[in-house]
Amino acid sequence: MTPDAYGYGMSQLKILTYPNKFLLEPTTPLDNIDSQVQQMIAAMAETMYAAPGIGLAAIQVGWDRSVLVYDLSARDERGGLQVLINPRIISSEGEIVSDNEGCLSVPDFRADVKRAERILVEGYDREGNPLRVEAEGVQAIVLQHEIDHLNGRLFIDRISPLKRELYKRRARKAMRENETAV
Repeated sequence: MTPDAYGYGMSQLKILTYPNKFLLEPTTPLDNIDSQVQQMIAAMAETMYAAPGIGLAAIQVGWDRSVLVYDLSARDERGGLQVLINPRIISSEGEIVSDNEGCLSVPDFRADVKRAERILVEGYDREGNPLRVEAEGVQAIVLQHEIDHLNGRLFIDRISPLKRELYKRRARKAMRENETAV
């Protein structure tokens, strides 16, 4: 099926940002893939592309289901959308540092994060077919990052306590400044 068959061009969703507590909640497995789910996946993809980002978990747009989308193709191509429903990391090996990792829900902050070099993920595609993904490098990093979101974890939870606290202080200060400006 072509991406247009799934309703691209829909409205974009609002991306929740830290310190929104909803981001820290684990998601619920998705039981039924119906037309509303397909529309939500299409809206997530559109939101991810517009941000622009390379991955987006449902929890980041206020949907508490275990769904993620990602696309590792060049920004101007939009040809490699991948959808994973109820993904689970089955195995991991090795270690790699994700240089300068960032997140749409943690704006204006990047950090080096230790991740597994290779992972095996099981889940379902957007039609409900079982899927196994053997990933390494950037794909492994993106999948670990998005699956962390589905488990209520942000990438800043994987950095040093000092760097995390500095970011949290900066975020709180920005919120206070925004509140007084309104």
